[in-house]
Amino acid sequence: MNDFYRTQRLPPYVFEPVNKIKAKARAEGVDIIDLGMGNPDLAAPAHVVAKLAETAGKPRTDRYSASKGIPGLRKAQAAYYARRFGVKLDPETQVVTTLGSKEGFANMAQAITAPGDVVLVPNPSYPLHNFGFLMAGGVVRNVPAEPSPEFFHAVERAMRLSVPKPIALVVCYPANPTACTASLDFYRDLVAFAKKHELILLSDLAYAEVYFDDNPPPSVLQVPGAMDIAAEFTSLSKTYSMAGWRMGFAVGNERLLAALARVKSYLDYGAFTPVQVAAAAALNGPDDYIEDMRAIYRKRRDALVESFAKAGWPVTRPSASMFCWTPIPERFRHLGSLEFAKLLVEKAGVAVAPGIGFGEHGDEYVRIALVENEQRIRQAARNIRRFFEDRDKALDNIAPQSAPTGAASA
Repeated sequence: MNDFYRTQRLPPYVFEPVNKIKAKARAEGVDIIDLGMGNPDLAAPAHVVAKLAETAGKPRTDRYSASKGIPGLRKAQAAYYARRFGVKLDPETQVVTTLGSKEGFANMAQAITAPGDVVLVPNPSYPLHNFGFLMAGGVVRNVPAEPSPEFFHAVERAMRLSVPKPIALVVCYPANPTACTASLDFYRDLVAFAKKHELILLSDLAYAEVYFDDNPPPSVLQVPGAMDIAAEFTSLSKTYSMAGWRMGFAVGNERLLAALARVKSYLDYGAFTPVQVAAAAALNGPDDYIEDMRAIYRKRRDALVESFAKAGWPVTRPSASMFCWTPIPERFRHLGSLEFAKLLVEKAGVAVAPGIGFGEHGDEYVRIALVENEQRIRQAARNIRRFFEDRDKALDNIAPQSAPTGAASA
């Protein structure tokens, strides 16, 4: 029986049933095309790997590192923000290196949340956006994920009806899982709203460099005055295909960053120094790798949208992120996203993420990750088409039941 306070506050892991079916099928030799987890399959930049190898194995770099990040890496992140967003950051007080953006976000939740504090979080959204605060003893109130006029109506209503008054608002654009993006005008309105209501803004910008049109996603910190109330989280996981390296950053308001750094100082000594040195090489290096990464994901997106449409499943075309967030086909929608995702693994050999895992408002959707090459994506579409066709034939072959012999006429 689970009687620990923090784990009691966590619901069952929604993705686990799909993972179990996937593992069982693979153990039986079935080829599963896994489009579920956003786990990049591309190689990290060669010069970054070379820098890691060059730096590792030396007594000086094998020692404990710095919890908030080595100075060179914090300077590299500040230089990236200046170059990409035109935002000036003090590497000493406005940049903290994290063990991936996930760890940084979770520890920020620990740093700022008192028991019972209310936090506004999008639904659907990346699970940690909710559960980081729940584990910290907070209370989550959901608001829409899309940056539409309804968003501000909803947050205004939440501010009016929540007791106690919310302390923070979470946003994530390009969004995981929905792939929607926000404009700088939206961020201007958001900062004004947050200042009016004395809210902390926490922005998840992990997919800042994964976009497919001529409009690079902005940072909320580009808005004048945002630095007074906002912290933003980024990651090298998707930009440089360094997910397993666990390198991320929190930047922004000095008070928020100091709180995060204080919590982290009790919990970790920072990432392995050679990893941090290599991460600085990534940020300081050429942009060729990033442009190539975008081109690969764009081709995969186009292949998925085209091939799935031919299979009888029109998929929403995202303008950013490495995900397609798309409605379950109408004839399967009654199953809900978890049962549909399990069915896809069992009958088509294709794994996707059930939308319910990102919040109850995601239950009519699944998230499809662009983490297989174009050939494998097209194979997934063929498998799905055969599954749809076989199911339709099976339904067609079910004879309608005739009325029982001798039944009384109406």
